[in-house]
Amino acid sequence: QFWNVLKGDMSLVGPRPERPVLTEEFSQQFPDFPKRLRIIPGITGYAQINGGYDITPDAKCKLDNYYIEHFSVWFDIKMLFGTVKIVFTGDGAR
Repeated sequence: QFWNVLKGDMSLVGPRPERPVLTEEFSQQFPDFPKRLRIIPGITGYAQINGGYDITPDAKCKLDNYYIEHFSVWFDIKMLFGTVKIVFTGDGAR
């Protein structure tokens, strides 16, 4: 994934990419789901830090769109520190 960041296909922070078949399915169920595609996907993201992998697609959509609407360099730095904290302490990991 870091290679994809260097190539410019991914970012360090952003919505985690979803499989295309699931993106299509969730887009039909949740009208705001395609908005997640407005920015480059990331290795870590707001939904992963605040919701984990066991949240519903609707909740993931809301968290990712919150990140997109409040995007800033400082927000990205906060997400990176949050990821490091979860990786090394397990706090918040699901």
